[in-house]
Amino acid sequence: MSNLGWHRLKGWPDATPGLKRLKKRYIVGTLSNGSVSLLVNMAKGADLPWDVVFGSDIFQHFKPHPKTYLGTARLLNLEPGQLMLASAHNGDLENARRNGLMTAFFLRPTEYGPNQKIDLTAEQDWDIIADDIEDMASKLGT
Repeated sequence: MSNLGWHRLKGWPDATPGLKRLKKRYIVGTLSNGSVSLLVNMAKGADLPWDVVFGSDIFQHFKPHPKTYLGTARLLNLEPGQLMLASAHNGDLENARRNGLMTAFFLRPTEYGPNQKIDLTAEQDWDIIADDIEDMASKLGT
């Protein structure tokens, strides 16, 4: 029997309203080291309004491999610079930037639990630095 707990995660309170605002103007998707089935189940269970899901099984690589970041652009028929990776993980943003994507940092101070020590601030001058997804949506004009 497999553990499907990750498939039933609840979303952050700002996720659904912020993503719905962004979706009015932008393509909204997720790029994850998880599988497509995991991401679809998460979207259904947490009411996440993604237009697309990009899982590691599509690219046959995990982040930070360049094929994951560049593959999203290829599949959307866009140049890497036309995409923005938004994340609470500075390392993920650094790798996205290295592959030509725009970047947005938003804070998740309890992402790693109550004793979190990393990703508490933006560690570089990302294109957007926001408090959460709704703040990011505001900064992007939605």
